[in-house]
Amino acid sequence: MSDHMTQPAVGAMADPAARLALTSGFEATPGATKPDAILRVDNIVRQFGGMTAVDVQHLEVQRGLITALIGPNGAGKTTFFNLITGFDKPTTAGKGAHWEFDGRTIDKTSASSVARSGMVRTFQLTKALSAMTVIDNMMLGAQDQAGENLFKSMFRGTWGKQEKENEAKADELLARFKLLEKKHDYAGSLSGGQRKLLEMARALMSDPKMIMLDEPMAGVNPALTQSLLGHIQNLRDEGMTVLFVEHDMHVVRHISDWVAVMAEGRLVAEGSADTVMSDPAVIDAYLGAHHDTDLGDDALLTDEALEELAEEVAAEDAVRQAEEEAEGPK
Repeated sequence: MSDHMTQPAVGAMADPAARLALTSGFEATPGATKPDAILRVDNIVRQFGGMTAVDVQHLEVQRGLITALIGPNGAGKTTFFNLITGFDKPTTAGKGAHWEFDGRTIDKTSASSVARSGMVRTFQLTKALSAMTVIDNMMLGAQDQAGENLFKSMFRGTWGKQEKENEAKADELLARFKLLEKKHDYAGSLSGGQRKLLEMARALMSDPKMIMLDEPMAGVNPALTQSLLGHIQNLRDEGMTVLFVEHDMHVVRHISDWVAVMAEGRLVAEGSADTVMSDPAVIDAYLGAHHDTDLGDDALLTDEALEELAEEVAAEDAVRQAEEEAEGPK
């Protein structure tokens, strides 16, 4: 366990040379150890029926850096996020699954407890509450609000000052994300990109140590993409740890300090963006083992391959027929 349990000094990782000097000492292998890991994950497996969606044996996220988690669709990235943030439970819960954040074990805690520990996340599909105003969405992100206590809520003097401080903080964040003029608008009236900004700003209301972003650029126009990129880099430069899922490799190259790659639920590679993108395992994961073969080449259609294909089709037909017979006449 790391002995360093404090946030990196503000600006410590703002220097590209400092980040390169740090990451150059990392081993570019799946599950590589880090000198100051803020998040450690062991033996997280999630199965749905007979399908294994996630099987991560070991992963460490270095404090103070931007780490990208990439992989093809269906690789298990969002499911992995759900598991470590308490929104889902691993199949291996109680059977060796373990993860810790900032030195604290969180594998038996709820999503709200995980957030209170300093690890907060955004979602692939934004969770802004559309029927509430932008400022009300922001206020929900503040922690330990005295006014939420039923008894104290009857006495404004016990929570009024805190609420004013929270609103001032919310205004500052909204101004930073260029949403202040939308403060009293309903969140549902915002564009998709603005809702992404709102969700990120709301996450920062809790002063997290690490923020996890699930496809923050998805559905965002190019102008707002640049704005989001800048905000993410600023978070790192201010001492926060960022772990994000992204499909756009240009984005990954531009802002990530370290990259972890998932395929079929497993961690298959780690390294700098340039290193992993030239890794045969990563190329195969994205494009398939025959990515460099002409798919029209009949040489691929061997007798064995044709027989396997015919068996799979027959098996699928049998299952479909059995289901139809079980349902009976319509």
